[in-house]
Amino acid sequence: MSRKEILVVEDEEDILELVRYNLAKEGYEVRGVLSGEDALNEVKNKLPDMVVLDLMLPGLDGIEVCRELKSNPKTQHLPVVMLTAKGEESDIVAGLELGADDYITKPFSPRVMIARVRAVMRRKSQKLADASSVLKVHELMVHPGRHEVLINDKPVQLTSTEFRILHFLARRPGWVFSRRQILEAVHGSDYPVTDRTIDFQVVGLRKKLGEAGRYVETVRGVGYRFKEK
Repeated sequence: MSRKEILVVEDEEDILELVRYNLAKEGYEVRGVLSGEDALNEVKNKLPDMVVLDLMLPGLDGIEVCRELKSNPKTQHLPVVMLTAKGEESDIVAGLELGADDYITKPFSPRVMIARVRAVMRRKSQKLADASSVLKVHELMVHPGRHEVLINDKPVQLTSTEFRILHFLARRPGWVFSRRQILEAVHGSDYPVTDRTIDFQVVGLRKKLGEAGRYVETVRGVGYRFKEK
């Protein structure tokens, strides 16, 4: 079996080497670049299995790189783990809104970084395993393999996080989940944001679903559920 390949984008060479060393020790094939422009060129030349992306880069920053990757049909499903010194919730939410899969703040523990990378890799593998499992509920059709949502056969554009929240809830109509349960299902345990982040993402999800947004119900004092038929 070929080794999974990770592209690390970090302008501080000592941190780049630290990340590269620890990932390589875990058996990953690692490429490293120092700028956002080089990152996009590397991805274009050879698509990796994941990108570990620093937010604060000279020139083309991590937010712009993430936006470019997620807006390109060829790379929109490429897992992105953002690495940054910023710990404010607003920055984390901004990364998630663009479709980032996880977020690690500096300074970080190499063990925590490895755990998060593994978790994202597992979710990617699960997505591939579930790729043919099309979910139909109410007038919605959710296709995990295509990362596609249709309402009455019309496509709806969602971020990676919004899609995962919708898919998680819609698979179990009527079941009530706490914010923490949703957060852990979508991003894994020990995620560095508060449970209230889910509220912001649900608001965005409902807005994009239009009339179908009413199916994502708030259960006061508990969390959310997807309305049963």
